[in-house]
Amino acid sequence: MVEKKKVSEKATKEKKVSTKATEKKKVDTKITEKEKISNKDIIKAVEDMSVKELAELVKMLEEKFGVIVAAPVATTGTKEEAKKEEEKTEFDVVLANVGEKKIQVIKEVRALTKLGLKEAKSLVDNAPEVVLKDVSKEDAENAKKKLEEVGATIEIK
Repeated sequence: MVEKKKVSEKATKEKKVSTKATEKKKVDTKITEKEKISNKDIIKAVEDMSVKELAELVKMLEEKFGVIVAAPVATTGTKEEAKKEEEKTEFDVVLANVGEKKIQVIKEVRALTKLGLKEAKSLVDNAPEVVLKDVSKEDAENAKKKLEEVGATIEIK
């Protein structure tokens, strides 16, 4: 009789274990069902929410994941105005290489910069050097053209 009790206790334990395994499978099934929610479904659900519900959702997400959702900063003006502001307005003319006509390059550098002979020669000898700094695009293009005519290699930055 003692053996029958032990066998029945063992059978009861096995049933409990199998019940736990079944419950675990149910939990796993629920997880896979959650994974089946598509992004489109989430977006549709958010679209259907009121502002108040969305605010509550945001608070819940912040608490759940420990993050702070910042509102985007509104800007004034159009995209075209922003591009104009971003466009570079001041350029540097850099003498990259002197070329074969060093004397003519020195003369052009003197004319463009109003430097003395010694300073212009030093600038040309130490190429690559900045010839003009923070000039308009038009002035930079003119300087580049003049210096390239006498054989120098110029970069505009």
